Amino acid sequence: MTRAFEVVCEIEPPTRPDLRRVRHQIGVLDGVADAFLIPDNHIGRATVSSVAVAHEVQSMGATGIACLNARDRNLLGFQRDLLTAAAYGVQRFLFVYGDKPTSGDRTGQLTVRAMLDQARAAASDPVFAGRPEFQIGVASGLRPLPPWKQQADFVFAQVSYSLDDLLRWRETVTIDTPVYAGVMVLASAAMARNLAGVIPDIAIPDALVQAVESDRDAGVAAACDHVMAIRDSGAFDGVHLVPVGRYRQTAARLEPLLGEPSGDAR
Repeated sequence: MTRAFEVVCEIEPPTRPDLRRVRHQIGVLDGVADAFLIPDNHIGRATVSSVAVAHEVQSMGATGIACLNARDRNLLGFQRDLLTAAAYGVQRFLFVYGDKPTSGDRTGQLTVRAMLDQARAAASDPVFAGRPEFQIGVASGLRPLPPWKQQADFVFAQVSYSLDDLLRWRETVTIDTPVYAGVMVLASAAMARNLAGVIPDIAIPDALVQAVESDRDAGVAAACDHVMAIRDSGAFDGVHLVPVGRYRQTAARLEPLLGEPSGDAR
């Protein structure tokens, strides 16, 4: 059965004990987002718990996906997160390794694979009896997907600015679970340099960087066009869209585009 194309919008997590900006992002992006991803201690900065924010998202009638990174947790901390999620009714997670912290070291005690195994084991743990099973996603670079990642409930591919690169990678992934392509709004030339240093093998067209230097909205336009090209390719089940601070402009441009008929031939 063909699945509907989904847009999962990443929101900027709060670094202060105040959820007003989260609520504003959800309200603005509601017309384009099928679900919201909440990062976890984004780029090594302390943020409000992604599980708590996912609960807030759900209280507003939207679908929340809590990102949990292996970088900042030991096993006991991770088990605490699963208990908290079950208590809040948060079911969907994205497990990631985590960016390099801006200060301090990784705990070194957990891996994404261990987190996946622990979350799966919760289904048979009496502590979680009567609670829905967790739905677990993993992230992947544009390289072969290891067998253990193929056991996840969904896969987020890394951000890419090349549809051809995404399609070549997608041809190598033979799984029946949803696969989402990563799309990020490029807000500045400095951001392009930062991405190149963080994401392996990413290629950002020089023409796009130059266009963004002249017009900040060029990055929004390019990202929205990329989303539509991915949808029309029929190769992906959706996108993981990162609008960064340009979420108002992204929502305004993308909403009418998503209402247009798809060229999906599946």
